[in-house]
Amino acid sequence: MTTTEAAEAAGALQAHRPMLLGLAYRLLGSRHDAEDVLQETYLRWLGVDRSTVEEPRRYLSRVVTRLALDRLRARQAARETYVGTWLPEPVPTTPSPFGPLDRVELRDSLSTALLHVLERLTPPERAVYVLHTAFELPYAEIAEILDRSVEDCRQLHHRATARVRQEQRRFTASRLDRERLLEAFLAAARDGDLATLTDLVASDATAWNDGGGRVRSALNPVLGADRIARFYAGIYGPRRRWTMRPLELNGEPAALLTNANGNHYTLTVAAADGRITGIYVVGNPAKLPPVD
Repeated sequence: MTTTEAAEAAGALQAHRPMLLGLAYRLLGSRHDAEDVLQETYLRWLGVDRSTVEEPRRYLSRVVTRLALDRLRARQAARETYVGTWLPEPVPTTPSPFGPLDRVELRDSLSTALLHVLERLTPPERAVYVLHTAFELPYAEIAEILDRSVEDCRQLHHRATARVRQEQRRFTASRLDRERLLEAFLAAARDGDLATLTDLVASDATAWNDGGGRVRSALNPVLGADRIARFYAGIYGPRRRWTMRPLELNGEPAALLTNANGNHYTLTVAAADGRITGIYVVGNPAKLPPVD
């Protein structure tokens, strides 16, 4: 292959890179894995006879999806040995590396809460849900990408949507409400104000903490308003030395927390009906370099 041909191939991939990266990330929940998938896609793109490819975006989407599905299946065993709760890797989105988040579906499909729910789907269910809901691909194109029938893809999307909707009632709050609740929660935790913390959190809320066994973090989910209030007041209370900086991660309000030892954690919340329903804290340093 000549230098010119390689440059042309790279240019074609670059033209669709934000969309392809966003697709891979939504499927995998990991920016690092998504970048690896794009690199492998580029190598395959170099080796194909591109004169036979009528729609590069369609071809590249198919390769990215199939490679991502292979990774999803391969890492299921690795998840069984992961220390504590696994959460998606947070990604700064100002600016967005995934292209414009001008549609609600594109922005919402990046949220930590939704990505956490998508982990409970089978790889094919997740792929169909992301392709149809976030990227609005028709079932006929999805069927071609996954090498399945159109009816099969419809059924996969139906099952995936049913599972997601069971949890979506827990994160229906607007961006403004989530930002307000996040700020109030962190302020109350910093003051050790148990009464306010308990009032801010829904009685059936759950807090997940992902330290990956590399930093101190709760290994199991923290359940219920009272336990969550005491847990975070103990961690972030007046006697603790933390710095807290607001930022946007995954298209939603978030905070970057740094303790006296220099360890970083990101925190985002899900909310509904005026209360926090889910808290997501990522401290695994392998997931945080893009944030730090």
